[in-house]
Formats: sequence, C-alpha cells, structure tokens
Amino acid sequence: MHVAGRIEDYALIGDMQTAALVCIDGTVDWLCLPRFDSPAVFAGLLGTEEHGFWRVGPAHRPGAEPPRATRRRYRGDSLVLESEWDTGRGTVRVIDFMPPRDGAPQLVRIVEGVSGRVPMCSTLRMRFAYGQVVPWVHKVGDRTVAVAGPDSVWLDTDVDTYGQDLTTYSEFTVGPGDRVAFTISWEASHKPQPSLPEPEVALTNTEDFWRDWVEQCTYTGPYREAVVRSLITLKALTYAPTGGIVAAPTTSLPEDIGGVRNWDYRFTWLRDAAITLSSLLRTGYREEARAWREWLLRAVAGDPENLQIMYGIAGERELGENELHWLPGYENSSPVRIGNGAAHQLQLDVYGEVTEALHLGHMTGLARNDYASVLQLKLIRYLEKHWNEPDEGIWEVRGPRRHFVHSKVMAWVAVDRTVKLIESGEVDGPLERFKALRDEIHADVCEKGYDRERNTFTQSYGSKELDASLLLIPQMGFLPPDDKRVIGTIEAIQRELSTEDGFVLRYPTSGSDASGEQNLDGLPGDEGAFLACSFWLADDLAMIGRVEEARRLFEKLLALRNDLGLLAEEWDPRRQRQVGNFPQAFSHVPLIDTALRLTACGAFRA
Repeated sequence: MHVAGRIEDYALIGDMQTAALVCIDGTVDWLCLPRFDSPAVFAGLLGTEEHGFWRVGPAHRPGAEPPRATRRRYRGDSLVLESEWDTGRGTVRVIDFMPPRDGAPQLVRIVEGVSGRVPMCSTLRMRFAYGQVVPWVHKVGDRTVAVAGPDSVWLDTDVDTYGQDLTTYSEFTVGPGDRVAFTISWEASHKPQPSLPEPEVALTNTEDFWRDWVEQCTYTGPYREAVVRSLITLKALTYAPTGGIVAAPTTSLPEDIGGVRNWDYRFTWLRDAAITLSSLLRTGYREEARAWREWLLRAVAGDPENLQIMYGIAGERELGENELHWLPGYENSSPVRIGNGAAHQLQLDVYGEVTEALHLGHMTGLARNDYASVLQLKLIRYLEKHWNEPDEGIWEVRGPRRHFVHSKVMAWVAVDRTVKLIESGEVDGPLERFKALRDEIHADVCEKGYDRERNTFTQSYGSKELDASLLLIPQMGFLPPDDKRVIGTIEAIQRELSTEDGFVLRYPTSGSDASGEQNLDGLPGDEGAFLACSFWLADDLAMIGRVEEARRLFEKLLALRNDLGLLAEEWDPRRQRQVGNFPQAFSHVPLIDTALRLTACGAFRA
C-alpha cells in the first residue's frame, strides 16, 4: 500500500502545459490534464490510492509498501527523470518524462533492465475530477482507454494488461538491455483517439529540447548546477501557449502540516511571474520575457484600474475558490482548495513588481512594445489616486487591510521606474508630477513606517511587528544598503523573525499588533520559514558587506533542496522538512538572484 511521501520525496516532470509529481517509490501521485489548472487524474497526493495514482516499479508483496528507489537523478540538464532500484534479483531503471507537447499531452515511462532479471509491475488507477469520478475503462484494439465526461486517457504499452478492482495492471520481467514503455495520452472524449506514441523518439526529442534550452543560459558561476536546475524548474512552470507562469503545479500542499493553510497555486500571480521574468532576463532568456509581457498585456487588456493580483494561465479572471470535501488532504491537512479567493484582493505592491519587470525588459534590450509603455503610465495614474489606501499586502492576509510598508515601497518603485522611462525619452508623461509623487511616497514611508526607537521599519503603519518583505527595501533601491535604517531593519529581522537555523519567517503568525488584533493574517496555526525571505536576507547581508555570512546562509539554503535540487515554499524547522506547494517558483527565483549577487561580489572565490 502506497501512501503519499514527504514533499521532498517528489520529482517534477512536465511539458510546459502541465506537470506530474513522481514519488521516490515510482508512484505518480499528482497529474492534472490537460493543463496545470485542470482537474487531477491522479490526486493521491491529497488523499489515498483510491483518488488515483500510477506506480511503475519492482514487484512487491500485496499490502506492503513499495520499495523506494536506491538512487535517482535528472538526465543531465533536462527534465527527464531516472530512478534505479537495486533488488535481490538485479537492478532496474525507470525513465519518466513528458515530451514538450506537439499534439496530445503524454506521460511516458520506460522501464530498462540494467542487470539480473527483475519482476516489475505497473499499477494504474485513474480517477477523474480530483479523485471523485471512476472512469469507464475498456479496450479499443490494443489500446486501453479510460473515459469520463469530457476526458479520455489512453494507455499504450507492448506488454499485456488486465483489469482488477477498477485498476489496470501489467506484470512483466526485464533483463539487461530490455526496454518496456508505457505511455498515457489525454484527449477530449468527443474527439478521435490520439496518435500512437513513439516513446523512444519522444525521449530523444525531449532531451534535445532541454539541452538546447539550457545552452542559452549566460550564468557561468560556481553554483551553475543549482541555478540551471532552478531555471529548468521555472521553465517547466511556464504555460507555453500563452507565456503565463504558474506559482507552483500543485494545490493545497500545506504550509502547516495538519492545518488549514492550504492554497491553490496553479495560477499566474503577477508578482511571482514578474520576479520570475527578472531572473530569466538576468540569465539570458529574453523569449520567455517577451512571451510573458504579451500575456500581461492580454490579461490586463484595457482595464488596469481593475488589475488583479493573479489570473488564470490564459488570462482568466474568475478563479472562484471551492473546497473538495471528498479529499482528506495531504497528511490530513484540510481543506483541499481549488481556485483562489485572494484573486480580487487589493495588493498595491503588484504595480511595483509589474513595472519593475517591464523596466528590466527595457534595460536588457527587449524589443519595444508601445502598449507596454502606455500600460505603465495607466498603472501609475491609478496609483496616484490609490497608493495611500490600506491593502492586503504581499502575503495576502485574510485579516483586515493595513497600510503595509512593503506595499508603499513597491508603489514608490512603480513611480520611480516610470520616471526613469520618461527621462529616457521612450514615452511622454508628466515628469515633474511623477517626481513629486515619488518624493511624497518616500517621505510618507520614512515617517509612518519607521520605528525610530528600535531603528527598524515595521510591517505596517503604526505596527510594532516586523515583516521579511522589508528586506527588499535596499534591493529595490528605496534606500541605499549603508543607510542606518536599512541595517537596523536587517538586524531586527535577524533577531525577531529568524529560526534557530537562521532561516526567516515572513511575519509573526500569532500575537497581536498595536491595535490588539489577534492572528495577524486572519488564520489559525503557524507556518514554516519562508524560503524566499531567507534568500532575501542572504542578499541583504551581501549588500551591507557581510559577504561571508551571506554565503554561509546561502549554502545552508541550498542544502534544504531535495536530492533533485527542488524546493517547496517553506521549511518546517520543527519537523525538518519542506512544506507548502511544490516546486515553488517563489523559492527558485531568489535562489538564482542570490547566486548572481554573491558571484558578482566575489563571495565564492578561493
């Protein structure tokens, strides 16, 4: 009996339209078809085997836990996974991948004998609609098809299959050099069956695709392996048809094991996508930046006054939040949510992140788009009227709105970058008016968001609480790194928001603010150290000259990655494990940025 593994037990494979998570025991526990945000065909990650899974691995006793792979790795700089088992009868390898899509989405699993003769088993239990619907499974010639409502999934393999207990099985033995392939392909149920797969051709094409893509990377520093793996992960989270980027390919992996902090991340947050594009631009990937900019212009369209913080991967606006009561949740962390009710929150910092991404694209030579400049001016005209309003902030608190300092700082960033755009001569605009607005926001933050007694900026106006987003103040150029207020804020966050391991919490999740408001984010329970914030601290330490301390923290963070170089959203210091949706773009982006900064300042020189 297979149960969902620890989050770090999973590998990511994908085709840049959807993704699967493969456990270290050879079980695919999560796969949505045909898109990242489609209902899952395998939802065992958030439930049990009854909610869908596909295991390929050495045969084992019924009822026993399947054996974990002895070792696994990605094939070079690719998203092709190899898992190997050393058994009493020999060694076997399983190669898992999803070919970049040219037609039907496919998941291919090739079993390869290495030594001896190893009995193998494929156990395929498809459950549509997030594990709720049992499909009709039948044969069409040599192919097996599962149909339910609008979906059909086709299984192709050269070995015999049989059905039992609403599950499709294959049992076979492989010796040295033997290769047995399995492929599942999705197609809308009302359409003709998909073409027969060619697994070996698909494998070659997939490896070629990733090799060619990675060759564009301009980073050559000492942590190239970590940077490249993060870049591949970010590329895998990009929805190729539109350029939208999902924050993660999963929903409801908990920030607090057993708690309620479980959210759907299969959407495009403007903030996450903007910082992702910044990292891609800094490492040589302009095409992704161009595609995202086009996605942004389509999503926002002519309505920047109603800018959402997130959209669907094709620019959809309605992302209604629902709970799936039939799924018990990862390690009984409920509820399981699909959709995201935060989509219509007011988060003023998003205007800054979007403007910063557009500015960086301009600075790095991205081909000019006149409407992008028009959009930027429209965003600033909106901020002119609304920057001094309270909002929900970067962390999407479900408590009351506040005047978050980070939101005001990023509003300043939006205006500052637009001033620079006008000064460059690329666009006409009210330069002096925007300069005055920039100065007004800056003075407001320094007066109302700074605690002079403690020499630190605070989470919000009038609050005594800290917030790790304040670490971005020097990185955004709001104040220079050697400003005493910046140094004081960094040191205060180290004292008050750091765990024993030196990692950083986003903000206090218990206690009260200056007004006596309990549970600052409006939710019960706690959460782990937020990995992005910990990378931000390493950045800041380097910026204020504490380079060796920054390097040590960065390497501790790298050590939290799983054996394949992947990071979730958070690290639970009590349980010593990864938590939150996985893999998380918002963790891999700052990993890249910190590596670039530390390399630039010579932190890794012998």
